[in-house]
Amino acid sequence: MQIRPRRNRLTPALRDLVRENILTTNDLVAPLFVIEGKDELVPVASMPGQYRMSIDLLVEKTKSLQKLGVRCVSLFPAIEDSLKDPKGSEGLNPDGLFQRAIKEVKNACPDMLVMTDVALDPYSSDGHDGIVNPQTGEILNDETLEILAKMALNQAKAGSDIIGPSDMMDGRVGYIRKALDENGFKNTAIMSYTAKYCSAFYGPFRDALDSAPKSGDKKTYQMDFSNIREAIRETQLDEAEGADILMVKPGLPYLDVIRAMRENTTLPIAVYNVSGEYAMVKAADEKGWINGEAVMMEMLTSFKRAGADMILTYFAEDAARLLS
Repeated sequence: MQIRPRRNRLTPALRDLVRENILTTNDLVAPLFVIEGKDELVPVASMPGQYRMSIDLLVEKTKSLQKLGVRCVSLFPAIEDSLKDPKGSEGLNPDGLFQRAIKEVKNACPDMLVMTDVALDPYSSDGHDGIVNPQTGEILNDETLEILAKMALNQAKAGSDIIGPSDMMDGRVGYIRKALDENGFKNTAIMSYTAKYCSAFYGPFRDALDSAPKSGDKKTYQMDFSNIREAIRETQLDEAEGADILMVKPGLPYLDVIRAMRENTTLPIAVYNVSGEYAMVKAADEKGWINGEAVMMEMLTSFKRAGADMILTYFAEDAARLLS
């Protein structure tokens, strides 16, 4: 035989030399949950190793991640039910938990990129990403856009570097871009949750934020997991509306979507390695059924291989420790 592919696999040095995709700490974004209080660290039962933390501990965690080489954190607020209403008004409070958290993290770690979530569900008494018509249960698209734009502007004023609209309302990227530009935040980036699927993998995240819908589901705005051409349509729309980064969420069951989007845009692509994916690996590792670290690294590398440029993952700290 003249052609022997195994020749390129013979030694560790040779395998390293021909490796096609390499995961580094620069690829990782760490999602973090923030709550009110001081010195508060509340475990998320369905996500071993993940916590809801008060702002002081959030700052310390951010510093620790920065030392490990992680360059970006994505923040999510868990607010008291008493502050929630049908229009998510607390999301517009300049002195609210989320805005204070953004400011404190940026003040403590000015070189750390702060990514923030824009959607009504953390603040909504209905648990939906948009305003709910109380008579029909319809999620009102256009009425929601104005609130989302104000929320994004509020976060930008607090110091957010990257606004992440996760609501899946039509036209929200353009609406937010216009609001940011008109108010002097032309350099604030938008990472659109472009292909956010209506997935069963979000359960532990909703436990962490207590943000599950109080009635109905999210199928009229989040995407049908059977579809891929629809993701390309959303890609084209978000790019035209001024998105800087596009996202696929969840990650592992949607590697084909990442690849399809990679082939249809030159914009950077993010993937969200979501809570359910994390929880499955952690649970199987605790049972001794798999090598959790090895599966983690294989999973994260698969996102790079599929075409992702960055990975939001609850494994960020664990992976960074291995990589560094």
